[in-house]
Amino acid sequence: MLAHTQVLTFHGIGDPAVPVTPAERNYYVTVETFRRAIARLSDLERQHGVSIEVTFDDGNLSDIATGLPALTDAGRIGRFFVLAGRIDTEGFLSAGQMREIAAAGSVIGSHGHDHVDWRNLDEAGFQREFYDARKKIEDTVGLPVTEAAIPFGAFDRNVLHRLKDAGYSRIYTSTPGLAYGSSWFCPRWSPTASFDPDTDIAPRLSMKQKLKSSLYSLARRGRYRI
Repeated sequence: MLAHTQVLTFHGIGDPAVPVTPAERNYYVTVETFRRAIARLSDLERQHGVSIEVTFDDGNLSDIATGLPALTDAGRIGRFFVLAGRIDTEGFLSAGQMREIAAAGSVIGSHGHDHVDWRNLDEAGFQREFYDARKKIEDTVGLPVTEAAIPFGAFDRNVLHRLKDAGYSRIYTSTPGLAYGSSWFCPRWSPTASFDPDTDIAPRLSMKQKLKSSLYSLARRGRYRI
């Protein structure tokens, strides 16, 4: 069976609620672009024989202002990966908003605590990012947190094995390509400011991409022993 799940990752929608760096701004799409993308997903799934999932990183306010309503209108759910250290801070999701997202049927996952590169953590850092952050998010939403998204897509074998040891059931990365629906390691694609859903999604769903992603999945298992 070939990899056939395309996971999209959105960071911000519309204008940032708080100042961001130019690099971060590049990962904001317009409200119109986002809504048009969500409206197209079902047709793309039928045309290409794939599944498309939608995820959100960082816990920006646009997740609740635009992301969740568009998904609800389309009859879809999303996965929202929040930073524990930003809960209830200016420009980011509040505890009540996180519970609203969970009540709507979407998944709340962990993006860590402080948006740092997990490859550089010491033992205290792993405790804070993998365990303390998860506990804070679980206490906030009143539900288990079983999935995590890796900040910056930055990982190595040590990071992956520590995530395994921490008991996360699925890990979302910034590695491009299609995913197997049940795989622990899940590649994703992050649209940028120039994203056009009418032309940019379909090429990633081709048979060539399915074959390429399947081969990469096998290679990763050997390289990282996951």
